[in-house]
Amino acid sequence: MPRHAQVTAAEISRLAGVTRATVSNWRRRHPDFPAPTGGTDSSPAYDLDAVQGWLAARGQLPATSPADDLRTAIRATRAGSGTPTRLLPLVLAAARMADRDLKQLVDFPDSQLPERAQQAIRPLLAEIPGDAGMTYDPDEAPLLRALLRCVADEGALRAADVLAEGDLDATSAGGMYDTPAPVAALMADLLAEPGEPYPSAVIDPACGAGGLLLAAAARGARELYGQDIVPAQAAQAAVRLALQHGETTAQVSVRAGDSIRADAFPALTAEAVLCAPPYGDREWGHDELAYDARWEFGLPAKSESELAWLQHCFAHLAEGGRAVLLIPPATAERGSGRRLRAEILRTGVLRAVIALPPGIAQPLHVGLHLWVIERPHPQATLPLNILMVDTATTDASRSDQPPSRRQTLDWPALRDDVLKAWNDYDRHPDNFDPVPGVAQAVPIIDLLDETVDLTPARHVRATPVPAMPDELAAIGHELRARLRRAATGLITLSGGGAWPPVGAAPLSWRTASIADLRRGDALELLRVPAAIRSSTPVATDPSAPPTLTARDVMSHRPASGPAEEEPAATKVEIREGDVILPELLQNGAGTARVADARDAGLHLGRHLHLLRPDPARLDPWFLAGFLAAEENLSAASSGSTVIRLDPRRLRVPLLPLAEQRRYGRAFRHLNALRTAADIASRLADETARTLAAGLASGALQPPGAEQTPS
Repeated sequence: MPRHAQVTAAEISRLAGVTRATVSNWRRRHPDFPAPTGGTDSSPAYDLDAVQGWLAARGQLPATSPADDLRTAIRATRAGSGTPTRLLPLVLAAARMADRDLKQLVDFPDSQLPERAQQAIRPLLAEIPGDAGMTYDPDEAPLLRALLRCVADEGALRAADVLAEGDLDATSAGGMYDTPAPVAALMADLLAEPGEPYPSAVIDPACGAGGLLLAAAARGARELYGQDIVPAQAAQAAVRLALQHGETTAQVSVRAGDSIRADAFPALTAEAVLCAPPYGDREWGHDELAYDARWEFGLPAKSESELAWLQHCFAHLAEGGRAVLLIPPATAERGSGRRLRAEILRTGVLRAVIALPPGIAQPLHVGLHLWVIERPHPQATLPLNILMVDTATTDASRSDQPPSRRQTLDWPALRDDVLKAWNDYDRHPDNFDPVPGVAQAVPIIDLLDETVDLTPARHVRATPVPAMPDELAAIGHELRARLRRAATGLITLSGGGAWPPVGAAPLSWRTASIADLRRGDALELLRVPAAIRSSTPVATDPSAPPTLTARDVMSHRPASGPAEEEPAATKVEIREGDVILPELLQNGAGTARVADARDAGLHLGRHLHLLRPDPARLDPWFLAGFLAAEENLSAASSGSTVIRLDPRRLRVPLLPLAEQRRYGRAFRHLNALRTAADIASRLADETARTLAAGLASGALQPPGAEQTPS
């Protein structure tokens, strides 16, 4: 690593697993804290070696993983432009090496490693956009070694993830975001037709790091074409696709460039297109492309870049081909796009508009839409209606819900609802049974009004469940009784003694990382083996005990996953007192579950970490409470769209067991309070909806009203 590598206060906080406020306190209160060696008065920079030495002397330097070491090496050499992207060919080369050859490359001395790495990547440069003629400098040997060790110990995809975090160039363009994996999977699933082969050729003209193409390839696509205006993103996509699918299983072609102005595949038509185009781009090429042949529905306005991308995707579709686009909701109702929306409807191209909840993809403050379009066969009968699906106003996703409710969005259930509605509509578009409050087939003629508003919420209306007045009154009475009992329990839990302050300043504890506690045999850290985590789940006997899933942990519910057909030696059996954490965090937040008697004997599911504390040294509720603290999780996680937790970096205070149990009782009480609040909130919502539906349908009267004869 370069001797004079520098880090900022924010980077020190990530390095030590603390907040920036803690770093500021260290600077003020400790005279021996390293002095700034660069930067500015408002944003000083510090010598990395000096900072690491100071942290290590105080026991504040957490145990690092190869991925952490790679991040540090990248920060130390970030003055070199495009460093993360330049390392991508070496990731691919290392992934294709035999273990013995990779170990030999790691062990080369600094004087030889850059040249050896250069030789390894030379045959691969043609596969990666923008890397022709690239070389490694002699002083980059420590960085190259950190990368190779990360590939050897944690896998090539993990190393590619770290490089994506460090590549500032890949995030410099406004309105461009990676599509989260669950959304990419849903979009890829919408291309499939039940009983039919998956589309063989798929194009993504704004492919970013390749998430949509990866999802399509996982479902059977074998010709993958991508293009992105950011060279670093195009390189990421090419490497990820090559890593996931090897050298021969798929034909991959990824190019760098502006798809709208300089299409890399102008003559290519395919069975399917997936696209999450940049949003709000007013410089998409309106002026110079006014007479372009792609504008079959008309020239988009300057503010309607999404409709330009839609027509670009449509131009690449073969007859009968289908495209799915992820676009902002304003595209469905802006006045400047009304004429084009009307033409798209008249030609029978638009098949569905699906509204997603806010917070599941960038930009997080709006609920994005999925548009499903098709190129009709020339002799095909044009559809009479389109499918509208509204998942943006479901209970767990409404913006008026508190954050604790919104974080428990049941994405698998939402995905299932969307796919069921789409598949039912796709099979019988003229005989689709509406799903009250969720899905409706809307006649195209009804949409061709003065606004041509395609927002699903404006067309999907909740329909009360038919019920006789006496039946509905009885249901309302029972719901109100259950709500009163839940509210009584909530009031009881929220009472009790005061929670007093500790004094003028917070307590300052000596802490240890999970890695340190594990080395000291204070706990075990377990999870499903990597080979099983990356395989496809296979369900066995439905009567077998269920598996605890990540969704169960996040939703605070009993185990619900099917038992999986795996060797007994690879299963992780849950014991009472185990602490379980999800690997992936939702919106940067997480939770910790303490296994009780109901969980004991069940098997741990994928994407979960299990910590088994020694009860003579650690109280499980104390451990769970501190591990689930937002500050702790933030310091021990990485990623942008997919937030991944490294439990080894989590820290807990070193307290006597009796004091741990005192805190553990408090955390357990708060867990019960949160559970009671969730139950009361759900009952309140269900009660209000049921009674409101009864009033609106004429089945119920307001309280105290006299019975009016009909």
